[in-house]
Amino acid sequence: MESGIQPIFRPYQAGALSLRNRIVMAPMTRGRADDQRRATPLMAEYYAQRASAGLIITEGAAISEEAYGWQGSPGIYTSEHRRRWSSVADAVQGRRGTIFMQLWHCGRASHPDFQPNGLAPVAPSAIPIQEGFARTPAGKKPWTTPRALTIDEIHRTVHDYRDAALRARDAGFDGVELHAANGYLIDEFLRDGANKRTDDYGGSVANRARFLLEICEAISKSWEGQRLAVRLSPGITFNSMSDSDPEALFCFVAEKLNAFNLAYLHIYEPAPGATSPIFNGQRLGPQIRSIFKGTIIRNGEFNAQSAAAMIQSGEADLVSFGRLFISNPDLPARFANNASLQAADPRTFYTPGPAGYTDYPLLA
Repeated sequence: MESGIQPIFRPYQAGALSLRNRIVMAPMTRGRADDQRRATPLMAEYYAQRASAGLIITEGAAISEEAYGWQGSPGIYTSEHRRRWSSVADAVQGRRGTIFMQLWHCGRASHPDFQPNGLAPVAPSAIPIQEGFARTPAGKKPWTTPRALTIDEIHRTVHDYRDAALRARDAGFDGVELHAANGYLIDEFLRDGANKRTDDYGGSVANRARFLLEICEAISKSWEGQRLAVRLSPGITFNSMSDSDPEALFCFVAEKLNAFNLAYLHIYEPAPGATSPIFNGQRLGPQIRSIFKGTIIRNGEFNAQSAAAMIQSGEADLVSFGRLFISNPDLPARFANNASLQAADPRTFYTPGPAGYTDYPLLA
């Protein structure tokens, strides 16, 4: 093992987490669910191949039909979805792995082609995404203007998150992560570039955080034992996201999340020295670390060395890796043996079938 990377191989124990190492597989949309939005045997194989990670976080699973927004992504809003996902949890845990399901509501990052009766996607406010496109059954299409959720619909959506979490529990998952990042529904409520409401869910930082905190409360009361986690992306501009005062917002959120005894808080922010075209340059990871009292996972362009340094410094407890896990299913072994890393093929990130999914070779 290369000197200096030992911190990523230390076991980690905190609350419900008992991990063999500190290397986490980040959630990544891969588009391999079937046409009923069900997990498949191929997906179970894919995740099981990567079970040597200390923790696996699945791709986002839509919490309702309204939440859906990406062709080929899975759902967790029916009993059949739950049944199919159970084979994924079994496959990973059968190899001594730990797996959380990410719960996803795309919000305005959806399209009428996905919505019940072809309605507009929902959001805190009727403000469309300005760049990019939706991945619909008919291919790439421009974003449309969403409609603002009513108060009653917000309350119903909180219940949808709770019900999805309980389905994940019943499917055998070790916990759930709320996707509150990257310009999807919870993030849209948090940031004032997307949230122009004038009621209890808009305006002040406390009001904009209310939706997230109500979801956390609903799930925590229904599934006890540190089984809930949250992912945030304070400086990420993907999906036209912005905020007038990110530091005030995300420091407030970090403090309020302490009340829920989370399994972890997952922060997407480029590693020190790394850059990204969707990063605004404002680093809030250190401030959040000083405020949040639980486990911190950091994510964003890390390698083995920078991950070890982040853990050794105390700024994170765990570090997650995305694309490196796509093409290196045995990533911990490759890090440990200082082996070469295979490059991922972007052409197969979202295509059906095993190519670029389960066919990357393991170390001999």
